Amino acid sequence: MRNVRADFDRIALVSNDGWDHNSHYHSFLLKHLPPHCVEVLEIGCGTGAFSRRLATRSGRVLALDLSPQMIRIAKERSGQHSNIDFQVADALAWEFPAGQFDCVASIATLHHLPYEEMLSKMQRALKLNGTLIVLDLYQPEGLTDWLIRKLAIPVGLVLKLIKLRQLREPSEFQAAWEEHARLDSFLTLSQARQTCASLLPGAKVRRHLLWRYSVIWKKPVPCSKEAGTVS
Repeated sequence: MRNVRADFDRIALVSNDGWDHNSHYHSFLLKHLPPHCVEVLEIGCGTGAFSRRLATRSGRVLALDLSPQMIRIAKERSGQHSNIDFQVADALAWEFPAGQFDCVASIATLHHLPYEEMLSKMQRALKLNGTLIVLDLYQPEGLTDWLIRKLAIPVGLVLKLIKLRQLREPSEFQAAWEEHARLDSFLTLSQARQTCASLLPGAKVRRHLLWRYSVIWKKPVPCSKEAGTVS
């Protein structure tokens, strides 16, 4: 994790809150936020772009990231949101409180961590009826995945031109991400679905065009024995 932290410290210094492939799906993810959301936990908040969106829809956001530089910049950019608590934390070592959050969210972070372990920790931290939200990247494995991957290239370029009015990021930004990409390793979509079926029964795992997939899961309320008794 030391290399990952160093990479994201470097990326933080050249990042901005402009449009990217992750932020393209923020509005989709926010649609699944529970109503009357009081407490939200975000794992891997980066410079806080999604945290700030969450803060407008919930009472309090606890946003964690491994990178001190990411957290420093997130705090600088979030002065108008007093209900966000940004903390430097290693999600693997951090003690997840049980049943505390109405929503636990993570964007483009879980591929750096043990997937099953993190999903288990995240779902235990949810209140009953709470919602788990994940957006991450996947490794293509079949013809459909590869065709969608090819289609995503021109679509991504058009969206970048519309949103950023440019096709290429600054050279230092590209260099930082290219260096980081050497460490990246992704699950296939079928692996993600298999794990979610085991740990999060009923989870909705959806493939998205821009090289990403989402997991949406609502923590069920256990049925009491009395509720199932017929007199």
